[in-house]
Amino acid sequence: MRALIEFDNVTKVLAGQAVLDGVSFRVRRGEVFVIVGPSGAGKSVTLKHMVRLMTPDAGRVLVDGEDITELPEAGLRRVRERFGYLFQSGALLAWLNVAENVALPLREKTREDEAEIERRVAEALRLVDLEEHGGKLPAEISGGMRKRAGLARAIIRNPEIVLYDEPTSGLDPVSSRTIDRLIARAGRDLGVTSVVVTHDLHSALSIGTMVAMLYGGTIVEMASPREFMQSENEEVQAFLRSQFITAEGVWERNAR
Repeated sequence: MRALIEFDNVTKVLAGQAVLDGVSFRVRRGEVFVIVGPSGAGKSVTLKHMVRLMTPDAGRVLVDGEDITELPEAGLRRVRERFGYLFQSGALLAWLNVAENVALPLREKTREDEAEIERRVAEALRLVDLEEHGGKLPAEISGGMRKRAGLARAIIRNPEIVLYDEPTSGLDPVSSRTIDRLIARAGRDLGVTSVVVTHDLHSALSIGTMVAMLYGGTIVEMASPREFMQSENEEVQAFLRSQFITAEGVWERNAR
């Protein structure tokens, strides 16, 4: 099966350092592909290349077999329409309530009438368990709820692919596991392909179908969650130990 997203020997140099150094991987349709690694490993840089917010210095990025590396602006807009994006902060506009934030992509990018917009917003808020909070401003809800509202906005136009930038960052454990369940639910109920970058291994091992670790500009391991825990790579094992996860499988899949 052709990969939905493919990195082919991608290199990106920033401030004289190769943040990505010949990185190659394939994301298949329907996967939850999780990229982990320490801070500064290039996780968010990788995510930005998928929608060409950054362009590689060498190598290619393909979306559904199409090389987007040098795609003209019109073609790039078409490709970006296939993506939803959950920003690390949630990125809600402070002066709009939750429902208005979620509706923003529909009002900016479509010609849907208000009745249809309201219906779709209500459906998206239901999916992330915020149906009672649409009238509240971002400042009136918790950080976890802001992330959930950001997820509702990311899926409102039924994208094929959703990119998640540190979706559990700054959240307490209960809120983090709620976000994990919602990512799994979006994949299951909407059929989206998910790419998640995170330093949270508990999240990665709970929701991922494939886990890749970036370290020193390269992917040092790429495997299923169980195989990832049993990796013999020393950097992988050190990263696992730092979050109290053992090769024997002391962990729990929470996304049910």
